[in-house]
Amino acid sequence: MSVLHTLTGHVRDLGGFSVARVLPQAALRHVGPFVFFDHLGPADFAPGQGIDVRPHPHIGLATVTYLFEGSLGHRDSLGTVVDIAPGAVNWMTAGRGIVHSERTPPGPRATGQRMHGIQSWVALPDDHAEAEPAFAHHPADTLPSITFGGAKRTLIAGTAFHATSPVNALSPMFYIDIEAEAGASVALPGEHEERAVYVVSGAIELHGTRYERGTMVVVAPGGEVALTTPEPTRAMLLGGASVGPRHIEWNFVSGSRERIEAAKADWVAGRFPRVPGEHEFIPLPGSPAAVAEGTPTS
Repeated sequence: MSVLHTLTGHVRDLGGFSVARVLPQAALRHVGPFVFFDHLGPADFAPGQGIDVRPHPHIGLATVTYLFEGSLGHRDSLGTVVDIAPGAVNWMTAGRGIVHSERTPPGPRATGQRMHGIQSWVALPDDHAEAEPAFAHHPADTLPSITFGGAKRTLIAGTAFHATSPVNALSPMFYIDIEAEAGASVALPGEHEERAVYVVSGAIELHGTRYERGTMVVVAPGGEVALTTPEPTRAMLLGGASVGPRHIEWNFVSGSRERIEAAKADWVAGRFPRVPGEHEFIPLPGSPAAVAEGTPTS
């Protein structure tokens, strides 16, 4: 077994709420179809405080929201309104274009809450890049759970351990939440070409090397790879087949720079669909609207 990359996230402070961006980085743009990987929190919100991500667009990807703690409300231009709880998964297929917002629901905002989770983007394969947008919410009790050897494995998306997630992934992949006791051994699915493990909490060991919280370890294709946990640990296994080179700019993913430029122009011109009940929006970075309100340029 050889380790190809060891990555740690670039941490941004969003006003008391930290986000560590692990993918993409200059050293590595993707693992399988995963082109974006953010570790949110953990963060404690006092009563009256919360997250407010205004409506913004996506193309060419599926957004994947998975929480360990807290609750987050999702609204999109399809008319979807749903709150996600820990252990459930929100899978939003942007395809040719969708707009959504993410906000702390009224109840948790009033009482305060602890937020902790992972948000990732999966690039869509070429034959689905312009698909009709869609949204699916899968409660925690609908996801396959496999427990043995001191570890619980929740299959969020894709295939692994002779199980298949109900999430409609559009290319070969795996995405697994690991809850392991001290001394557990967990194998990475051998049938997938590109593979990585991200340490959410605790630590892992691979061939005698210890990796701490906040580290993504990318391993070479082929062969048996098993991690051990020297202490109670939460980790994410992820990867699959690459969908090929992808350009990423702001919230847009595509194999074509021209398609991204068209999406940028459409957002500025107001040609994306609106989110029912929402009147705010995030302007395109660098656009006159963004400059006028002081929105960061990247």
